[in-house]
Amino acid sequence: MIEVNNITFSYPGTRRNIFRDFSLTLNKNNIYGLLGKNGTGKSTLLYLLSGMLRANRGEIKINGVDARIRRPDVMSEIFMVPEEFDLPPVSLDTYVKTNSKFYPRFNNEVLANCLKDFELSLSINLNELSMGQKKKVFMSFALAAGTSLLLMDEPTNGLDIPSKSQFRRVMANNMSDDRILIISTHQVHDVESLLDHILILSESNMMLNASTSEICKNYRFEFRSPSEMDNSVIYAEPTLQGNAVIAGREAGSPETQINLELLFNAVVKGIIR
Repeated sequence: MIEVNNITFSYPGTRRNIFRDFSLTLNKNNIYGLLGKNGTGKSTLLYLLSGMLRANRGEIKINGVDARIRRPDVMSEIFMVPEEFDLPPVSLDTYVKTNSKFYPRFNNEVLANCLKDFELSLSINLNELSMGQKKKVFMSFALAAGTSLLLMDEPTNGLDIPSKSQFRRVMANNMSDDRILIISTHQVHDVESLLDHILILSESNMMLNASTSEICKNYRFEFRSPSEMDNSVIYAEPTLQGNAVIAGREAGSPETQINLELLFNAVVKGIIR
């Protein structure tokens, strides 16, 4: 469990509080989607959860331990995949042998499965890879590390269309029940089929904190022609396919897949809370 208790945070030299008296609880066996406009603190929250940034006030507890302490046993349960990173000019095999020892539950079988799905091998040299390939390697290592908390910041940036499909398959096949995964992203359509829970952040406030099952229980996401627009429509946007609609879901009606972009816009405009 992760507990964020009344934290306040601002970057040194600035007066603006990214977070003020902000609280949040996250539970294991969930894939969270963290959404928000630029500057709302998505990446900052990930760095605070990882212990790489410290709140000015309040506390963050990872399984009951203050994240600021950065105890080795706590750090071995956290893995952060930032949006941008560098890898050393060594073979992947060397990188794994050097770094896997920091993670007690590192699983070489998981690594091999991830690399296979990403069409990569353990013998590749990291300095010869494109940025997209480096992301695949780093995400494979992150999943193999077996940490109870996995944080990913814009993981699909730099991936081509086939690679995004590979990413979804790799994530779905290698999540464990005792893990919390938080994906911060603007590329909502890349991850919407993976998520168990949606968090929408705005100016230090959580505008939406709801499970996907709860959202699907209450709303339908579909396309409608102008003649099909009725009082059940809660929010709509015109598209080339007709109106993209969020409507109230009636008891017994079939469940629909969430349109995250549509949901995000409806929440930001205050129509859904």
